[in-house]
Formats: sequence, C-alpha cells, structure tokens
Amino acid sequence: MIDYRAINPALGTWDDVARVGENFRLMFDAVVNHISAQSAWFQGFLRDDPRYRDYFVVVPDGADVARVIRPRALPLTTRFETPRGTQNVWTTFSADQVDLNFRNPDVLLDIIATLLFYVTRGAELIRLDAIAFLWKAFGTTCLHLPQTHRVIQVFRAVMEEVAPGVILVTETNVPHADNLSYFGDGANEAQMVYNFALPPLTLHTFHTGDARPLSRWASELTLPSKRVTFFNFLASHDGIGLNPARGILRDAEIDVLVERAFAHGGSASHKNNPDGTTSPYELNINYFDALNDPNATESLDTQVDRFVCAHAIMLSLVGVPGIYFHSLFGSRSWRAGVAQTGQNRTINREKLERGALEHTLRDPASRQNRVFTRLAQLLRARAAHLAFDPFGAQRVLDLDPSVFAILRGDAVLCLHNVAAYTRAVELSRAEFGTTKWWSDLLTGEMIDATRAVILAPYQTRWLGYAVETK
Repeated sequence: MIDYRAINPALGTWDDVARVGENFRLMFDAVVNHISAQSAWFQGFLRDDPRYRDYFVVVPDGADVARVIRPRALPLTTRFETPRGTQNVWTTFSADQVDLNFRNPDVLLDIIATLLFYVTRGAELIRLDAIAFLWKAFGTTCLHLPQTHRVIQVFRAVMEEVAPGVILVTETNVPHADNLSYFGDGANEAQMVYNFALPPLTLHTFHTGDARPLSRWASELTLPSKRVTFFNFLASHDGIGLNPARGILRDAEIDVLVERAFAHGGSASHKNNPDGTTSPYELNINYFDALNDPNATESLDTQVDRFVCAHAIMLSLVGVPGIYFHSLFGSRSWRAGVAQTGQNRTINREKLERGALEHTLRDPASRQNRVFTRLAQLLRARAAHLAFDPFGAQRVLDLDPSVFAILRGDAVLCLHNVAAYTRAVELSRAEFGTTKWWSDLLTGEMIDATRAVILAPYQTRWLGYAVETK
C-alpha cells in the first residue's frame, strides 16, 4: 500500500468505484498494520521529516525480540539509511512492508481518518488486514496483544458513532481460538472474523473421506452475541493457512496436507518459530487443485462434484459466505506465474483475459461453465431461504462418518457426501419433527423422509420441509 487514498490510474478512479457501488455492497481492504517503503510516509521518515519520525518502529540494538511470532521465514527488521544514521526498522512481512507505530497517537488518528475516508467512498465493510500483528512490545510475542484489541475497539467505537452501518471484518490467519478473540465481547470489536480454520479442515475432510473432524469442530462453533458472525471462505488471493488448523488436526495430519499440496503441483511457505525452527504455515496451490490431483485420471464430472460439494459445506454454515474470483470458475494453479515472479502466492493470482473467459463460459462442457453454473445454483438456493440467515441457528448432526450434515434453523437439512462412494443416510423422524416429505432445494426432487436418502459420491442435497403430516 503506497497511498491509502489513491487508486492506481491504470486501474481506474474513485468515480469507477462509485459506479461499482451502485450495484454492489463494497468491502474495502484496510492494510493498517504496515505501509509500503515507497509511501510518502516512509519516505518522510527516511528524510527525517519530524512529522514522520515516529511513524515507524525502530528496533534498537539488543532489544528483546526473541519471542516475536513471525508469519514469514524472513528477517524481522530491515536496515535503512537516514540522516540520523542507520535505522533498524520493523518489517513483519517484507522489506517493502514497513510496520506502523501505533504508540504514536498521530498514526492512530491518521488511520482512523483513512477508515472514515473509505466510508465516504462507499465502504459498507472494512477488512482489517493482518490486524493481529498491530502492536509491538519488546519481550512479547507481539501477537494478539491487549493493545491491539484496544485499537480495534477504538475503530469500532468511531464507526458506531459516525457510520453505525459499517461492518469491521478482521483478517487474522491464526489458530482458531485466537481468531475468535477478535469478536471481543460480541459488541465492541469486529462484527465478522474470517473463519480461517474452515479451508484446511474442509481440505482434510475430502482427502480422507471422513467428515467427523469437521463435524466435531463445526458443532462447537459459538458466537458471543447475535450481532456477530463468521466470514466463511475456502480460498483467497493468499494461500491456504495451516496455523488455524493446529490444535484441531494433529501435526501428522497437517503434514499430509503439505505432502498432498506438493503432489498436486503446489508448494508450501514456511514461518520462523521462536525456537529457531521453521514450520509450514500456508499451502500455495489453487483450491481446485488442492482438492483434485491434476494428474489423476478421474473424470471432470467427479472433480467438479468434489469442488462444488466443498463449497456447499462452506455455504451451509452460519455466517456470510465469500467465494474467491478464481473459485467461481474452477481455475487451476498457475505455475507459470510462480516461475515469472518467484512468489509462491502467484499460483492463485492469474489475471484472466475477459474475452477468453467469457468465451469459455459459453461452453457447457468446460470446467469453468460447470463450476460457475453449479455454484450459482447453490447461491440462488441459499439466498432464497430464510434458514440460511447469517446469524441464524445451526445444528451439526451425526448421521454418517462420510456425510457432513447440518440442520439450519428447523427448516433445511444440508447433506454433503465427502466420500468417493455412495452413502445411504437414515433419517430419524424424531430428529426432524413430523415431516413426511423433503424437497431438494437444488433439484426440486421430492424425497420420502421415511426412507434412506441416497447420496452419490460428492453429492450435495439441501432438503427443505415439503409436506407436514397431520
């Protein structure tokens, strides 16, 4: 982020953003933990401009940073030459991404002004990027510190006063329990948090054909109030985070995820640990290829069914769903891009040519058309039924080891076969009331509730009440 308030003129203007906002709700990405070394703020620091002298964190020689938790296997600090001599500056993510010093009240005020500027430009949701690393204190982990939560509470208080309809979304790729802390007390921090454990757990589920670990985790999902919920997703412009699954999956199971990513043509990025070791923290692979081996001989139908079923699980859960652009079309890993940039994350960031994409989408036999059509069907069904209220009730059911089953409200039973073989699921009428018939929201098929429901490999059935017995 070079300038928080400027748009690259090669990409458009604020007027273009306003036009997009006429038809869509806008989420703005607030990268407030750090700013580019090319920014005017940091260039002012390098000139020893008094205004920016304390905008960044200078680490003195001998400072205790041994406990700092790193998200990268890179140096924690970068040396820069200034009129005051060589300065060792905190750079959590890379030498070009320089951490801001929130101990300086002027930094806090500038960032608040930036967030309010986004509101004036149509932001209805604000994503707080890498917010968990915000506060720096020598001798600590510098992760999830109380001061970080205080800053988020300040952001929330300002928005409640000035723009109460704006939603704060925290992006914290950390273990699940830590992630939940960013809800605060349910009223004073983020209204939504990224559900980072979901992508690796879903991947593990389809690799093993066993829905039980995912079901156990989902059955324990709780929210501190009716004013907050999860932002559910499977893929993003980054990789598939592994840290959120630690403590839910065993280390050996996480190692298998890493091995499978390499076998499917991807890679893994590593982080430095306080004890000097490194460990994988992110799988760098497109989610379609993470689920489906590009070298496998199985049919495209099977691969699409598996991919769509994974997204159906995500869409069935309480919360607001998010589908990554490339996932809409079942994009595959872009290994040529990694070779071009030398960056692992490029594998999931291919820029598609619009005309070529539209041409492919018109072909009903194409992977892109099949995935887009099926996901659109799921989204229409979800939007049409009140049971999928983002703040609504859910109950995870233990019906079959290979079936992820969840009851939304008391009205929709979502069944997802995560295995490569057909399952017959017996439904107890005592479990679901006196329903005689179900209606499949995706196909319109009527299902006799007194008989076993048949699920083909990787099939999804979302069943709504159809006819009540007297």
